[in-house]
Amino acid sequence: MMLQAIAFYVFAAVLLFSGAVVVTSRNPVYSVLFLILAFFNAAGLFVLLGAEFLAMILVIVYVGAVAVLFLFVVMMLDVDFAELKKGAQSYLLPGLGIGGLLAVELILAVAMKWNFATQAMPAATTPKGITNTAALGHILYTDYIFYFQGAGLILLVAMIGAIVLTLRHKSGVKRQNAWTQISRGPAESMSVVEVKSGEGVE
Repeated sequence: MMLQAIAFYVFAAVLLFSGAVVVTSRNPVYSVLFLILAFFNAAGLFVLLGAEFLAMILVIVYVGAVAVLFLFVVMMLDVDFAELKKGAQSYLLPGLGIGGLLAVELILAVAMKWNFATQAMPAATTPKGITNTAALGHILYTDYIFYFQGAGLILLVAMIGAIVLTLRHKSGVKRQNAWTQISRGPAESMSVVEVKSGEGVE
């Protein structure tokens, strides 16, 4: 129990430090690297809570795909962030106002849900004889199967829409025509001739 408490405080401290560096760092590459560190420590906290499935999803999806993609985009595009930050000060006051409003709403929502003055936050329970991953799968594919499939369908439609919007046919660009290649005759084909050394081709 003492070891778990020490691990919790270590993970939480590194997570808070990494999150602060992500927000305050001037170098976007450093921000992405500390964001990856924050994801790993958040995954460690999930493991301590018994949610190993969420921990692996956090590492595989966010660290393995999203954060690394951010890092590659930042390093390859060579974006002039100094130029982008010049006009950011004009949006400082509206941003602080919206952020403060969201913080107040979150605090009110949590206070109304659990009522900290009278009762403690309920702890999540896992059925006996079943792992966390199996319990999540059982809930997703039984009670919430329609919502789960609906979310997947929405993501599929969004992906198709993004492809349709970005796929533009430009004139003068050579494109592959599979039917023309398959239906060509012998006269339009190229024959491969084995030429001996020292001899030419008639």
